[in-house]
Amino acid sequence: MKKFSSLLTLTILSTLTFAQKSNYNLIVGTYTAPGKSEGIYIYNFNAKTAATSIKSITKNTANPSYVAISPDHQFIYAVNETGATSTVSAFKYDATTGNLTFLNKVDSHGADPCYLTVDAKNVIVANYSGGSLAVFSRKADGSLTEALQIIKHTGKSIDPKGRQESAHVHMVKFTPDHKYLIVNDLGEDQTYIYHYNPTAKEKILTIKSVLKTNAGTGPRHITFSPNGKFAYLAHEFNGNITTFTYANGTLTKIQEIGTTPTDFKAKIDGADIHVSADGKFLYETNRGDANSISTFSILPSGKLKFIETISTLGKGPRNFTIDPTGKFLLIGHQYTNNIVIFNRNKTTGKLTDSGKRIDVGAPVCLVFD
Repeated sequence: MKKFSSLLTLTILSTLTFAQKSNYNLIVGTYTAPGKSEGIYIYNFNAKTAATSIKSITKNTANPSYVAISPDHQFIYAVNETGATSTVSAFKYDATTGNLTFLNKVDSHGADPCYLTVDAKNVIVANYSGGSLAVFSRKADGSLTEALQIIKHTGKSIDPKGRQESAHVHMVKFTPDHKYLIVNDLGEDQTYIYHYNPTAKEKILTIKSVLKTNAGTGPRHITFSPNGKFAYLAHEFNGNITTFTYANGTLTKIQEIGTTPTDFKAKIDGADIHVSADGKFLYETNRGDANSISTFSILPSGKLKFIETISTLGKGPRNFTIDPTGKFLLIGHQYTNNIVIFNRNKTTGKLTDSGKRIDVGAPVCLVFD
């Protein structure tokens, strides 16, 4: 009984400590050229007030447009999006100071890597212009091996503006059960589902199935509901969202919904998509001439119900993120060189301008730790 009482007390104290936590690290990946960014920025973010202060800037890393933090929070990995010379960099991460210590970098094996994901064993990278994905193993010290597997996509699709003349791998994301890897290919209008065997020496990824999306829509980013039962795919060319049920490595389409008015004829360029941690709301951003963010409620069926579309208050919204408390939503704007912080109503899902901004060159990726 005494042991149980001690455990209960420890649990309560841990819960209270978590509930009282107000400061988090905000890690920002950027484009360093052209522009005024110097590399990877880490800010202190106060989740009670949305106040921010710079903790560190990691310089001398070219175009670290997308970053990812390891599950143990000890390492950060970044793509270096520099055309045919693109690489992937590994850093030791000190969460207290925000300092990053460079470990090594390796060839990305495809031009212009635009996304990466990491687990306890591997780092997997999506190479946009190269139309490929590559798997790298993580060494004990956090550094990366040379690529263990490279998969090249070779298809194309119908976009008349030339964005689908060849394969363009845009995102690599683990399914909630971590048994599969979802790979969106914007150039082919296809979403691949790969079996994932993290400890294999050669074929870490093997194809399970390929899902053909609507021609000329450009599948870009996908996100899952917290319960793992539903997935939402954002399309770049028309800003539409496809809703799927998910089970055992299978995506089954149940809805297609737009994010712009039916009479909107200008450039859309869908960007990013995320579900709130409580599973109640979904958000999607559009760039181009829209520069908007749309809010949807998630019904018990997994389908989406439109709430509102508002301006992101900047140009070129890329990645966005909801802070760990759910009170704020932050959007990085590539072309207006800032991060706009919105207040988020947890009950209605609606967003309002907090008036707070972070001035930073060409922010592309926002990650809370």
